Amino acid sequence: MVIMSILSFSDLKLNQLIQKSLDDLDYKVPTPIQSKTIPHALNGQDILGIAQTGTGKTASFCLPIINHLIASNKNLSAYSPKALVLTPTRELAIQIEKNYSNYSKFTKLKCTSIFGGVNQKKQVNILKSGVHTLVATPGRLLDLMSQNLLRLGHIDFFVLDEADRMLDMGFMPAVKDIIKRLPQKRQNMFFSATMPPEIQKLTSKMLNNPIKVEITPQATTVKKIAQTVMYVEKSKKISLLIHLLKNNNFKKTLVFVEMKYAANRIAKKLESNGIANAVIHGNKSQSARQKAIQMFADNKVKVLLATDIASRGIDINGITHVINYQLSNIAESYVHRIGRTARAGAEGKAISLVTADEKSFLAHIEKVTGQNIFVETDQPFHSEAALSAPIIKASKAKAKIDSERKQNARANKKKQYSRRDPKKSGPKKKSSNRKKSSKKKTKKW
Repeated sequence: MVIMSILSFSDLKLNQLIQKSLDDLDYKVPTPIQSKTIPHALNGQDILGIAQTGTGKTASFCLPIINHLIASNKNLSAYSPKALVLTPTRELAIQIEKNYSNYSKFTKLKCTSIFGGVNQKKQVNILKSGVHTLVATPGRLLDLMSQNLLRLGHIDFFVLDEADRMLDMGFMPAVKDIIKRLPQKRQNMFFSATMPPEIQKLTSKMLNNPIKVEITPQATTVKKIAQTVMYVEKSKKISLLIHLLKNNNFKKTLVFVEMKYAANRIAKKLESNGIANAVIHGNKSQSARQKAIQMFADNKVKVLLATDIASRGIDINGITHVINYQLSNIAESYVHRIGRTARAGAEGKAISLVTADEKSFLAHIEKVTGQNIFVETDQPFHSEAALSAPIIKASKAKAKIDSERKQNARANKKKQYSRRDPKKSGPKKKSSNRKKSSKKKTKKW
């Protein structure tokens, strides 16, 4: 099928109410994935989109769904949405709902997101009143279905977003269970940054003669991100981070760490050095995470510390810098992390603080992405020893680092426990010197 050259959103022939929303949002020219996906999706074809984060794929599936729902003009039914978007994280679910609402603000379409970690009452009440489009994480979706508070029998459009991330997080059994419960007749749109074998198997079963749209090669980084490596001794990492944040014009910086305890520890160090920050990780409540993200988005803090829970799903305008305080041993995670900057055509910088132990991770990242990352030696904590250290086997490096991180986590937990008020530290241990019963035991004859 030949598609005309798409030069502007008006060329897509979307409903006028959608076009009005796009004009208000100052959307002029579609991104490559939008221009290659939307025309086919509007024609009702299944889509297989391979694209990294920050390429504009949310609009690629939201706009066709909204357009179809306006045209169909179907009545709402309690607990029975017409379109389902399945996504791996709460943050991404909230972001998609927000974008969908912006695109459909001049229509009467209703969209909501459901996810775990919060009380279900409010979500259930919204579902009871009826929604056209539901954005959901797998766990909460299956939970509400088991309570008969959600039915998928009227789904006309199904989107599986961030499929490879679903696989990484162990959601594939839940995803397959959900797909089995969907109507056979539906339009499918499937998006993933990478295509591991299990994802390929799923697409072959789920999609019907799909249009394949691949925008960038797998595990490649956005060209407008200036990437830098800084070699440093492990004991000097925090000093280098503080130096970078205090002595440079970093307007909005996202700092990635591997462990939750490390995020908390670094946050305290930054705070004591006059660097206001916010933190998100898996142990934070949903409300605390949303508050932290909002503070960062509203420029109330210029630094957001995050574990990989935020490497996808955070779509905040104006992130100028991403700092990998701790490198991931997975190249794709690196790509998604730094993809939080240089979004929508902007420029950004990514800095990785690398120790000798992490050199194998860096070598793997460079091999997978096909890039040699520039080494910055003009910094006060540069380590020639780390730079010239031999690259040890990645598996050994990971095992060594994981062991150290676990030890640090245990030590940190023990330290926190020792600070607690002993009166509130838990139930008292039973005394071993119990008073013996005064009653004499009598023999039974």
